[in-house]
Amino acid sequence: MRRISRAVVAVVVLLAAAGCAEEKKSGAPRSTPMPTPSPTLPVPLTMQVAEKAFGTYVTDEDVARAAGDERLAMTWTSGGQTLLTAAEFRKAAFDGDPVRRFSYEKPKLYVPKLKPDGYPQWFVASVKRSVQGEDESERTALMAFILRSPSDRWHLTMTTLLSKKAKEPKVVLDPEGYAEALGKDDTSVVIRPRDVGGIQATIAAEGGRSVAAKVMRPGAVTTGYYQQAKREKKKAKEKDLTLQVVYTATPYPYFALRTEHDGAFVLYSLFRSTTLVAKDPKTPKPEIPSEAEHLLDGTVEGNEIDTTSVLHFAALDPARAKKGKTQSKASVIADDGAVSKATTPPLKKP
Repeated sequence: MRRISRAVVAVVVLLAAAGCAEEKKSGAPRSTPMPTPSPTLPVPLTMQVAEKAFGTYVTDEDVARAAGDERLAMTWTSGGQTLLTAAEFRKAAFDGDPVRRFSYEKPKLYVPKLKPDGYPQWFVASVKRSVQGEDESERTALMAFILRSPSDRWHLTMTTLLSKKAKEPKVVLDPEGYAEALGKDDTSVVIRPRDVGGIQATIAAEGGRSVAAKVMRPGAVTTGYYQQAKREKKKAKEKDLTLQVVYTATPYPYFALRTEHDGAFVLYSLFRSTTLVAKDPKTPKPEIPSEAEHLLDGTVEGNEIDTTSVLHFAALDPARAKKGKTQSKASVIADDGAVSKATTPPLKKP
């Protein structure tokens, strides 16, 4: 037995010596191959996946809000919703109030049938939401969630609130309960999904006489924005100030779902940028708007105040009318948003 053990040891020593000799000949030690991590496989978007994603968000959002943890709350959001979440936490801190916490009822989930390996994946939730501790605060929240890759996690990318007098459109569902997603250039509706935001921005800039008003109805967030800007500009002029208001598209995603009668339910975002300037050096510096106080330190360094708001909307986009039929107009039925950024550029020396 001892002879066998000694023989085995001798063989091991010889093999080790041979290996060292080989390394010396090659001039480099042999590298140990490292295991390659397997790629994350795509998971098909199903009703169950959407239900889990919504439930996880609601739980995690409340944990972050209860703890007053702005950074944690932002990790569950993306796009414009991240900016709005940050601004909300800062406003609560500025006012000395706790951040709002929400209660949700059971949601209606609009889950489109997408390619199993196609990304981004997304779905929309329609849910009754109320602010905890505030009576009569219940509203229908329309929330869009997005998953950009198999290795990512679901994020809330936008929330907008259905107008109190508006009816939620009837999204078409197949026998399995899935919705139909519309492409950005779908021409079966009066406004292509990718152009809905641009049409609204044009009306906000030009008013009811705009050509864009031929395909979108007047309202508080279309022609109403135009009239609001006119009033604000007039008040600014009375104080020897100049106000500029501009609505523009955002780089954030938009979502379109097929509704009954071949229409579309479109969720999208806009930026509202304002510039308030005292051109005359003798004119007092402009006052900080109340909606932007929490984003500034209370002083205006120069003679200008710039703000940017993130605005989220939902619109009902009707089907394109057949020849000889009267064409219905699109209507904005949901809106929400706030000032997300404010700056006071230093006075430029001539």
